[in-house]
Amino acid sequence: MSHTRILVAHGTRRPEGLRVISDLAAALSDRVGEVLTAFVDVLGPNPRELLAGVTGPAILVPAFLASGYHVNTDLPARVCESGHRAATITAALGPDPVIAEVMLARLREAGWVPGDAVVMAAAGSSDPAAHRDLQIAAGLLADLVGEVHLGFVATGEPRVADVVAGLRRNGGRVFVASYLLAPGIFHTRLHDSGADAVAAPLGAHPMLVELLAARFTDSTGLVGRLTGDCRTAPEPSVSAAYRG
Repeated sequence: MSHTRILVAHGTRRPEGLRVISDLAAALSDRVGEVLTAFVDVLGPNPRELLAGVTGPAILVPAFLASGYHVNTDLPARVCESGHRAATITAALGPDPVIAEVMLARLREAGWVPGDAVVMAAAGSSDPAAHRDLQIAAGLLADLVGEVHLGFVATGEPRVADVVAGLRRNGGRVFVASYLLAPGIFHTRLHDSGADAVAAPLGAHPMLVELLAARFTDSTGLVGRLTGDCRTAPEPSVSAAYRG
């Protein structure tokens, strides 16, 4: 029996952010078959509402770059509330080596060359699991570009602007790699960080589409199954590539 495929995003009222999610869903539908979209905040439908109209098995892929509150708590709770008895949640989108490759591509588009300092800018989170994921993501980017300095634009320290200012004292150019899925207020703030250039968000990059497609089609990405009474819940997990 085929699954109903649901891409789960945070939600935003900014048209440019919604466009990225729409582009991802459209590209995924071309790749794996119809993909629906749900949001955990700001917009609807939320996963509970969407699953209410779904019969048969469903697979939900969280389009989140770290496995924090929305992935480990909020999304499973909404699925539980739906009463759907055959819904599976995959690992979060990040961290993953593919995302590091996309960040590198965006850095090169912005004019980065080897030897330029790199600050990976993330929204940040107070969730320890999400923070660990961000550190992993910075390490994956460092494997490609050399030393990477992690900074935060919304939650957590150090702030991106402070990291950039510290690197400025060493001389040389400083580039910001955006660990953000879509343009919006967080990415706009990065342009005030004092960096020489700010790379574009990940967006609907073809490599990102392929990574999401693999979440829908590769059973190794599954981290748990939710039954109607929610006695079996997903384990908190980073990307499947990092299970030890």
